[in-house]
Amino acid sequence: QVQLIESGGGLVQAGGSLRLSCGASGRTFRSYNMGWFRQAPGKEREFVAAISRSGSSTYYADSVKGRFTISRDNPKNTVDLQMNSLKPEDTAVYYCAADPARPWPDVRTIEYAYWGQGTQVTVSS
Repeated sequence: QVQLIESGGGLVQAGGSLRLSCGASGRTFRSYNMGWFRQAPGKEREFVAAISRSGSSTYYADSVKGRFTISRDNPKNTVDLQMNSLKPEDTAVYYCAADPARPWPDVRTIEYAYWGQGTQVTVSS
């Protein structure tokens, strides 16, 4: 069992930067692959980025590659998403998710075991 809480969302102008953070409860954070997803109004929830248990491997959606960076700090039980060069199409609710059991490549799909409540990111043009 793990509870996730996102923070760092807000309003930013196009071209700006924002850093999201996800804090996890419990003592088993290091056993979870972690992911970030987002959902814009009227759209399906989509994969953004994922990071492996040790932080040695990452995946990024093509739409954010080169602009976003996922990282984790296992001693602090946190996973962050640094978002640079933000575009209006990045506007969405961003969710942190934890996956305790699936093979690494599966972290690009939405079937995660645990989810945070989401944090709103709005990018103005």
